[in-house]
Amino acid sequence: MSDLNTQRTYALIGHGGSGKTSVAEMLLFSAGTISRLGKVEDGNTTLDYEPEEIKRRGSTQPGFANYQWKKNQHFLIDAPGDSNFSGDLSYELAATDSVILVIDAVDGVKPLTRKIWAKVQDNGNPAMIVINKMDRDRADFDAAFASISEGLGARAALLYYPIGSKEDFKGVVDMLSGKALMFDGEGGVTEGDIPGDIKDTVEAMRETMVENIAESDEELMELYFEEGELTPEQITKGLKAGVQAGELVPVAVTSALNNMGGQTILDTVQNLMPSPLDHTPWQGEEGERASSPDEPLSCFVFKTLADPFAGQLTVVRVLSGTLKADSTLKNTRNGEKERIGQLLLMQGKNQEQTKTPMGPGAIVTLAKLKNTATGDTLTEEKDDFKLIKPEIAPQLITFALAPAEKGDEDKVYAAVGKLLEEDITLTLSRDEESGDILLSGMGQNHIEISVEKAKRRYKTEIVLKTPKVPYRETFRTAAREIQGRHKKQSGGRGQFGDCWIHIEPQPHGSDYEFEDKIVGGAIPRQYIPAVDKGIQEAAARGVLAGYPVIDFKATCYDGSYHNVDSSEMAFKIAGSLAFKKAAEKAQMALLEPVMLVAVAVPDSFMGDIIGDLSSRRGKVLGSDSQAGVTEIKAHVPMSEMLKYAPDLNAMTGGQGTFFMEFAQYEECPPQVRDQVIADNKKGADAD
Repeated sequence: MSDLNTQRTYALIGHGGSGKTSVAEMLLFSAGTISRLGKVEDGNTTLDYEPEEIKRRGSTQPGFANYQWKKNQHFLIDAPGDSNFSGDLSYELAATDSVILVIDAVDGVKPLTRKIWAKVQDNGNPAMIVINKMDRDRADFDAAFASISEGLGARAALLYYPIGSKEDFKGVVDMLSGKALMFDGEGGVTEGDIPGDIKDTVEAMRETMVENIAESDEELMELYFEEGELTPEQITKGLKAGVQAGELVPVAVTSALNNMGGQTILDTVQNLMPSPLDHTPWQGEEGERASSPDEPLSCFVFKTLADPFAGQLTVVRVLSGTLKADSTLKNTRNGEKERIGQLLLMQGKNQEQTKTPMGPGAIVTLAKLKNTATGDTLTEEKDDFKLIKPEIAPQLITFALAPAEKGDEDKVYAAVGKLLEEDITLTLSRDEESGDILLSGMGQNHIEISVEKAKRRYKTEIVLKTPKVPYRETFRTAAREIQGRHKKQSGGRGQFGDCWIHIEPQPHGSDYEFEDKIVGGAIPRQYIPAVDKGIQEAAARGVLAGYPVIDFKATCYDGSYHNVDSSEMAFKIAGSLAFKKAAEKAQMALLEPVMLVAVAVPDSFMGDIIGDLSSRRGKVLGSDSQAGVTEIKAHVPMSEMLKYAPDLNAMTGGQGTFFMEFAQYEECPPQVRDQVIADNKKGADAD
């Protein structure tokens, strides 16, 4: 087992296109783990190896690697940056001790960067920031660096100042040592003097860095005020303490594609990032667990992968204790025992067997576990520690799936269902009314690529149908004194159920409430839940267009029964009939889901985007411009956003990004309501 004090476990995070995978490739190359520097554009990087990733030139699942840096063990997770594939980012953050946030020198902090940063802060991960792509044509270090404090509110400690920019980027100034580090593009670094034209700027930036370090600690602040300067030892000590406390964020600059800056990042990780022993106690459902090798063994399953040769691979973070090969663990979710055979360390798509016991902080892969899923905790057999699961982002969009040939519905369901084992941000269901197979995910790309993967792996032809918009129906007015009476005689024992109800609309978000006001035994106690169930089942089938009815209260206040013929089924039918009569008497409304949408574009596109959102029946809530990028927030009906991604790309030449989340239900305007009802009737007639 490696020295845990010098071991590091971190995740590379950032918005899509910032170059995280290229940074990871550079780090692995600089550490000597790989002998060739791959490129995303060429489809030959270590961590993007799935066919879908190579095709789209971007990560669709986390990549895992480990390496030795100056004889110290590092574990690295490359987390996807596209919002379609980062819904489980909280799981990757939970498995690490720190993060490297990658932003690019062209765009700086984007809206999605802020969303990612909020998750980092919620999870309490110490972080450093890498400003990548310093070689690009529109690279602007000053704007990108300013966006760190302006866009994230982070207190930055600039450790490396760039020498040159765009095609002239050739080195950095080490702000702690005062030396210039010149890159040769082959990974080599030579020391030199700071160029004269940037000496004044570097001196001012260093002074700001020292002030930020001093402000993170009261004792250092007093020393700084008294002496006007801090010693190198004080700066280093204060910097490390500030980083690990989350008060300071060290910043480095790189050009990953040109292999410039890898060693500076590796040194910063080693010198400033926390070890597994520094991690705060892990919070379990019943108590906590220290991140220590002296505690009982516990491992958190944060990712499941499918390997064409090894089958299911379970990726775990060792929380405490020591994990050894050829041992038996217990899954604390279901109590099942799991036999652990080999311990595997991931290097992209390759797994390397290790016989070395693994302590806290290690990212280890286990093969062929039978009863373990993402989110589970594995412990020693007599231990019951269960880590509290991180929250994942809600699904944003649903598509209906159909087989290319009729009769193959079960094959489609089974093929896509296998993906759920490795992607917890997908959900699979069936529409009880239509029989449609429904796949919900984080966005259109997420769904399409998941279906591509299912088709490739399981040789099943799948057709994507129009996305389902989850409309809802509700009562606009009350319906009182409604009788639901079911009486049937068919020889022998009959059926009899009789109930009287009131229906009242409730505020949005109230869903459904049932109140029992039966007195005097008008309906026996055992039949009242059946009335409730009958109302709920009828409401689920809808009235106007077949969508569930929500936000209403049903009160059952009277009724009658028959000593012989009454039954739960009869009263359930009576409740259903009462609901249908109430819906005929009351005024009904169709509700549509409205999304909170945040669109980030260069300032020059702001007018076009606002106009487009308005044309989609959107209500613009406001905008905010920082460092040349405008973020526009709006409420837009989901039906207008189903295929927004390609439209936004077309409008902005691929420079726009957006994310959205459910905000509320609102009543449909008449023309939309009538169209939805007509479409539903047309679909019903076709069936």
